[in-house]
Amino acid sequence: MEIPPSLSLYPLHRCKILHLVRHAQGIHNVEGAEKYKTSPELIDPCLSSLGWEQVQNLRKHVCATGLLQRIELVITSPMLRTMQTAAVVFGGGNHESEMSETPLMVGNGKNDHSTVSSQNCPPFITQELCRERLGVNTCDKRGSISEYKSLFPAIDFSLIESDEDILWREDVRESDEELSARGVKFMKWLWTRKEREIAIVTHSAFLFQTLPEFGDDCHPSTKNEICKFFANSELRSVILVDKSLTGIDEVRTNYPGSISHT
Repeated sequence: MEIPPSLSLYPLHRCKILHLVRHAQGIHNVEGAEKYKTSPELIDPCLSSLGWEQVQNLRKHVCATGLLQRIELVITSPMLRTMQTAAVVFGGGNHESEMSETPLMVGNGKNDHSTVSSQNCPPFITQELCRERLGVNTCDKRGSISEYKSLFPAIDFSLIESDEDILWREDVRESDEELSARGVKFMKWLWTRKEREIAIVTHSAFLFQTLPEFGDDCHPSTKNEICKFFANSELRSVILVDKSLTGIDEVRTNYPGSISHT
């Protein structure tokens, strides 16, 4: 009798735990703001007042569940709304004036929030591959990296090749196929990282176009659970599995079970 393959085992060193987060509400997500998405005033918008509430609630969740202590790396799109979300949710909490470490996020100005500490939090790095759909909408055009470095001093921007945004185009919107391909490229890059449990703060269209490229070996209801649209500040945890036998992750926890006689 054929038994449905309802359960599977994979070696731990061929898996990564990913905590996918869509940024909290930006001012371009506020009801009625749709018509302003191409306005020059909405270049790389920051979080709305509701968005700041959402990130505080999500931070409470990751702290209460112990998730914050397990994450080894935070990867964020280099956009204000994602970096603000990432800093408050996964950062070191409100900055104390007597602390000597470089702050993760500087308060005031575009960051309408108190300064966030980088103490006792995982490293943060930006990656252009997980940006929102590129082109046309000014809300998806980023500002200069030199400015962002002053706003987020402890975030690593070394993977960003250009200070100004050379990927966004005023007259061409990135297609579904192009965005999906970029998402798959991001996942392949992600596998080269040594960290095993990673938080990724990104955008709705990026997630919506990337995730359907995975999960075809799952039950349809499971794939639907993976791929459904993300709400603002939603967090969803998944496991990335390498089935190719080409994974580079080292085996950290296995023990050979023998005693060497020398």
